[in-house]
Amino acid sequence: MDQTKARSIRRVRIPAPANADGTGDTEAAEGDGGIRLKPSAYVTEDQEPFMGVKVRRRASLHRTAMGDYLDVPSDPYLMKILSKQGDKRVLFADKVLKFTGTGKMKRRILMITDFAIYIVDPETNALKRRIALAAVDRLCLSELSDNFFAIIVPSEYDCLMANTRKTEIVSVLVEATKSRSEYELEVAFSNRFEYHAAADLVKEVQFEEVDGGVKTKIVRKIG
Repeated sequence: MDQTKARSIRRVRIPAPANADGTGDTEAAEGDGGIRLKPSAYVTEDQEPFMGVKVRRRASLHRTAMGDYLDVPSDPYLMKILSKQGDKRVLFADKVLKFTGTGKMKRRILMITDFAIYIVDPETNALKRRIALAAVDRLCLSELSDNFFAIIVPSEYDCLMANTRKTEIVSVLVEATKSRSEYELEVAFSNRFEYHAAADLVKEVQFEEVDGGVKTKIVRKIG
């Protein structure tokens, strides 16, 4: 049986765009092994691989996708990271929360090009990880209106992140993979899914719809 240690609740702001209706960041509260995200607007595109499964928020149907929300060409540090890898075309860039193997939430910059996924530490401007699009096996999401998504990379280890523009991120990854290799990236929906937080560490993400939002619990798989 999985057991979680009691711990104090800590709140982290998930970056979100300022909307015309005055809504802004999404707040995540983590405690007693669970993370609850308050409702927030999503970014969407007309074409998206959700196959009628995903429960959508009304606000997500009327948001225009921009792609680069950080103006990467104006940031010499980010451009240096891309140029070292021979990448130039940025399809998506935004700040995200990344969940570490130990369960901590780290602020990161997510960049997607037509070749790879980049995860950068915004405080040190250091490249923390580069994932070739060809190495991505699938994307895992819940069937609810939360901000979580997992990038499954069998040859390495997986990546669990949260961002209010999740719909756009998924669409960009699917289209980028298809345009480069004609391979249709799988998008798997389940209110329980497993991911490798490290090469030898498997965790399960559990989602539950509650009043006012979605409760998310991340537990370590034993055996």
